[in-house]
Amino acid sequence: MSGEEYDSDMDYSEEDCGYADYYNTEEDCDIDQIDPSKTDPEYFVFDCLSVEEVERLLNESVESLSNSLQITPSLAKVLLHAHNWLISEIVSKYRSDSSHLLVISKIKPPHPPEPSILQLGRLQSCPVCLASQSSDKFKSLACGHPFCKECWSMHFEVQITQGVSTGIGCMAQECEVLAPEDFVLNSLSRPALRDKYQQFAFRDYVRSHPHLRFCPGPNCQVVVRAKEPQAKRVICNVCRAIFCFRCGTDYHAPTDCSTIKKWLTKCADDSETANYISAHTKDCPRCHICIEKNGGCNHMQCYNCKHDFCWMCLGDWKSHGSEYYECSRYKENPNIAHESVHAQAREALKKYLHYYERWENHSKSLKLEEQTLLKIKTRINKKVMDSSGTWIDWQYLLDATSLLAKCRYTLQYTYPYAYYMEAGPRKELFEYQQAQLEAEIENLSWKIERAETTDRGDLENQMDIAEKRRATLLKDFLEV
Repeated sequence: MSGEEYDSDMDYSEEDCGYADYYNTEEDCDIDQIDPSKTDPEYFVFDCLSVEEVERLLNESVESLSNSLQITPSLAKVLLHAHNWLISEIVSKYRSDSSHLLVISKIKPPHPPEPSILQLGRLQSCPVCLASQSSDKFKSLACGHPFCKECWSMHFEVQITQGVSTGIGCMAQECEVLAPEDFVLNSLSRPALRDKYQQFAFRDYVRSHPHLRFCPGPNCQVVVRAKEPQAKRVICNVCRAIFCFRCGTDYHAPTDCSTIKKWLTKCADDSETANYISAHTKDCPRCHICIEKNGGCNHMQCYNCKHDFCWMCLGDWKSHGSEYYECSRYKENPNIAHESVHAQAREALKKYLHYYERWENHSKSLKLEEQTLLKIKTRINKKVMDSSGTWIDWQYLLDATSLLAKCRYTLQYTYPYAYYMEAGPRKELFEYQQAQLEAEIENLSWKIERAETTDRGDLENQMDIAEKRRATLLKDFLEV
């Protein structure tokens, strides 16, 4: 892409869309005095804890429940794991109907064990290995199904090797009673196997706790704790991984957890269908020469004929400002329900490709803008070495690049959200805000890529506008 100064035609009228003064709020005047939890839609309080800190936290819950119900710590762990570590709820259910609670928690069987099973003679045949041994060589859970100690040990070893811990149960067919921690550990003689069991159990306890979440960063041991299990952004203070607290996947605002899961599954299933649009090249709409996208900005200029156009819709950029709303939204066919099955299938594919192409394009733009950041850092370093200012003087360029990445990341995740939205006034408002955000992001990207000739005040003003667009969209549509 070669550049000219940004065309002011890109500033299209909000009044034309019926949303005049939508972004002009009184909060702009005294935002410093306002609680960020009320103004920042992504505000989220969390702590990054070590494994030792989480173990102490879990042990406190175990001790509290154990003392309240006068049960062993092992049984307390089973109850806590089965009921999401809600101590007050467990205590209430236990005092209301302890037998029922123990049954649904798989600590005891629904029906008492048969007397014949409990009456062990001098010699007993193990149902697994069929060896006859004295009764003191057998063990059983609350269900009363006896097995020899060697078979219990082998059963636990196999299960632990497969990564199972809290889910280990009785060996009898159709018996769902679980083995408490003390029962398992007393049956294991190898220290390494005991350690592995406790590691897997700790993993299960954290996963079942609504206020804890493992950091998904590679080889990161941090566990994040938050008071509310919301779909908010978390940044690990060790590996700097960014993820959604509720589902543990990549942060995906404004799209909710279930929707992004459906979208990613669909993208994986339809990846071959969408392969043809994943190339980096398109033809110039005027001279038809092949053009490669080598930057994040969607404002393209043909190196051959100097024609300015939009990478996404190939429309003329000079008139594109007023048409951005049309570029980002998908025009549904109102009569598609009356068409043939084949026509409906084609329409469904067309709709999917519309959103997928934009989703994929912004993903690629993020990667290309990482290269832009490296170039900016190199240029800044050269200027500092040439005594053309200090790093502090040029920090605004890095801030602009960082904000661009944040805004584009949010924009990328608006497309799965829009794909699954029902048609109506709310979707129209969303698409309007989406188009506003996209327009300002492209303006910001264009100016950053031409930072040498862009006025600092102009760039910082564009940063402010882009962030306001992003914050407004999240405030109205972010579901936590």
